[in-house]
Amino acid sequence: METNKRKKRNFLHPMYRAMIEMGFIIFLFYSNLLMGEYNGSGLGQKMGLSWALKDIFTPQNLGIALITSLVGFLIFEFLRRRI
Repeated sequence: METNKRKKRNFLHPMYRAMIEMGFIIFLFYSNLLMGEYNGSGLGQKMGLSWALKDIFTPQNLGIALITSLVGFLIFEFLRRRI
């Protein structure tokens, strides 16, 4: 009986797992944008961190992040089931 409870606790609800995985992909997307503001000719070095954060957190970037995280999740889910 206890093994069933343990098994049940180890698995996340599919919706929670999707939210966690998509959130991680969105985190990687925004961290990559922020690093780009400080590399090479990025204005982040001159304008500062607050300017860089305002520059990357836009509705367009959020839309791109949500769409690409959904696509990434679907690809990983497809590969997870195939392999």
